[in-house]
Amino acid sequence: MSFRIRRSLLLAVSPFVLLATPSQAQVALPEVVVSAPSPIQRGPAATPSVPDWPGTLPVITDQFATVTVLPGDEIRRNGGATLGDLLFGLPGITGSGFAPGAASRPIIRGLDVNRVRIQENGIGANGASDLGEDHFVPVDPLSIDRVEVIRGPATLRFGSQAIGGVVETTNNRIPTMIPKRGISTELRGATSTVDNGHDGAVLLDAGAGNVAIHADAFARNTQDYRIPGGRQLNTAARADGQSIGGSYVFDDGFLGLAVTQNNALYRIPGAEGVAEQARIDARQTKVLTKGEWRGPTSVIDAIRFWGGFTDYKHDERGLEDPADLGSDSVHQTFTNKEQEGRAEVQLAPFNLRFAALTTAIGVQGGHQKLTASSPDGIGLWDPNDNRRIAGYMFNEFKFSDTTKAQIAGRIERVELNGMARSFDVPGVMDQTPASLGFTPKSVSLGLIQNLPLDLVASATAQYVERAPKPAELFSGGAHHATETFDKGNIGLGIEAAQSLELGLRRAKGPFRLEATAYVTKFKGFIYRRLTGNTCDNAGDCSLPDEELSEAIYSQRDATFRGVEFQSQWDLLPVAGGFFGIENQFDIVRATFSDGTNVPRIPPMRLGGGAYWRDANWLARVRLIHAFAQNNIAAVAETPTASYDDLRAEVSYTWKAVNPRRDQLSEITVGVNGSNLLNRDIRNSASYSKDQVLMPGANVRLFASVKY
Repeated sequence: MSFRIRRSLLLAVSPFVLLATPSQAQVALPEVVVSAPSPIQRGPAATPSVPDWPGTLPVITDQFATVTVLPGDEIRRNGGATLGDLLFGLPGITGSGFAPGAASRPIIRGLDVNRVRIQENGIGANGASDLGEDHFVPVDPLSIDRVEVIRGPATLRFGSQAIGGVVETTNNRIPTMIPKRGISTELRGATSTVDNGHDGAVLLDAGAGNVAIHADAFARNTQDYRIPGGRQLNTAARADGQSIGGSYVFDDGFLGLAVTQNNALYRIPGAEGVAEQARIDARQTKVLTKGEWRGPTSVIDAIRFWGGFTDYKHDERGLEDPADLGSDSVHQTFTNKEQEGRAEVQLAPFNLRFAALTTAIGVQGGHQKLTASSPDGIGLWDPNDNRRIAGYMFNEFKFSDTTKAQIAGRIERVELNGMARSFDVPGVMDQTPASLGFTPKSVSLGLIQNLPLDLVASATAQYVERAPKPAELFSGGAHHATETFDKGNIGLGIEAAQSLELGLRRAKGPFRLEATAYVTKFKGFIYRRLTGNTCDNAGDCSLPDEELSEAIYSQRDATFRGVEFQSQWDLLPVAGGFFGIENQFDIVRATFSDGTNVPRIPPMRLGGGAYWRDANWLARVRLIHAFAQNNIAAVAETPTASYDDLRAEVSYTWKAVNPRRDQLSEITVGVNGSNLLNRDIRNSASYSKDQVLMPGANVRLFASVKY
């Protein structure tokens, strides 16, 4: 490609490119493990590899349970503004969708908030998204290079709050290598029609000798998005963030630190949100550190650590009187001051004669102080704080090149302090200081067996215990986002889950597939139970026709079971590339022990499409059909209609061969569309789905440029 053509392409994309990450042409250290699902790996390239061709299904076959991977190019093409939006269409994954484009948290196999851990570079996101569906996740897709959704035994590394899974996001904010050309820059940007939105990011990496630095900044801005027949009011949003980090890199590892700022101002849709002009003004300052030392002794293969310090705050604002524009005020303020650390030692493989044994031993600890103050002086569940300390061990047995097994265990101690709330007298809340302690214990077993035809089978079983979270124990107040009056339950005990998962995967050849079936039995499943009563702001739930629904945190035995499948088949060569077809299917069914339905479960979905790809181009069209969700809770939940979501995309990527320092190394431009049939789409897992539609037809133009 001539310099004139490259320059023209750059000028064409620059109006909607704002911001920069490292070029992929870097000299990598021989990493052991940074965030890969299985900590028991040795040698270079521990992170699962992703096929080079665009649009290739990244099936991971060497892990003991399902791992869904979104590489950087897929993230750029998808363009989701939140992690929930980004992952929404993948098998087994949806989003909470309370405020699409602003506040949507991933839901995995019907499990959310306190059972799905979201983290950045090995440390929790640590905002307030698990405390309310209206709260944003302080990890923006513009700033990340890869997402892994991890289920199964590997989640024991991160805590019992990850029964449903772990959403691990990675980027280069703490550099682990020196750029090959000394400096690399990336610009990312996009514009969308459904919300007149614009976003962009600039990422810079530089290094010399043993020092590497990284800096990035991003911003996005949207207006109220369009829906069939009009607009979804009060959905405008803007967000921005900045980060700077650096590392000392040596032959056998690295030691690094990064400081990140995230800011968001977004509106809350729904009848009450529109009337009150409700909005959330959030900001988070986070310090992350991590390091790795490989091969310090003949017995120890690697030592790693991760640490994080978070200061989070958001104000929930709105009109006290919808008729008085001058009555705007802060209704409630949430804060989270949290510290977390994890350290891990991986031992060198040991020959047991019948197998090669590799062991990883780790400790994890943290402290969290939460507040949720309001002008009336009564916080939703404050003040409270909790401390936790845990130890875990993974043992991997390699019996042969085709058979491996893993045994893992974890034990935690959780201490929670807060105010127990009771409502024996309607409208009167009694508060008593309470201190509780729990000792959750977990164990898992996994087996991987290679089969003919490049197939790999896996079977995992695990028993996981989870301690109740502060909001589940100490809540007592109005939660206006979900229009509920939440009542915690100081009598909640440990939640226990027994799971069995069977998988079959194929990552090689023209036909790639991933199939999983699972069942999880919960003893003492904790959930927010709607009683059908309505309450006033003081908690008197004996009154009819009040605006708040009574919601009591309760425990019941429950069973979740489901199936996930996806495949891709390169049918025939066409014009130097391949034409192929793909399909997907997922279903989760969740019931209590008496046969009634667990509330807010995603629907069964079936999808398929066709694509053409070569080394530079990807053209793709897919249709996802979500069936009607009629398996609903007995109280205060309505059925959700079926929908069809038609998606299409075309993108082009050019990569230079051995570019010089001052030359472009890669350019990607493309266009994609979602909900192209402009259908009414309601998310059955969202508290606001009866009032809030998902965005209508959208066309998005995107680009990225790397130097």
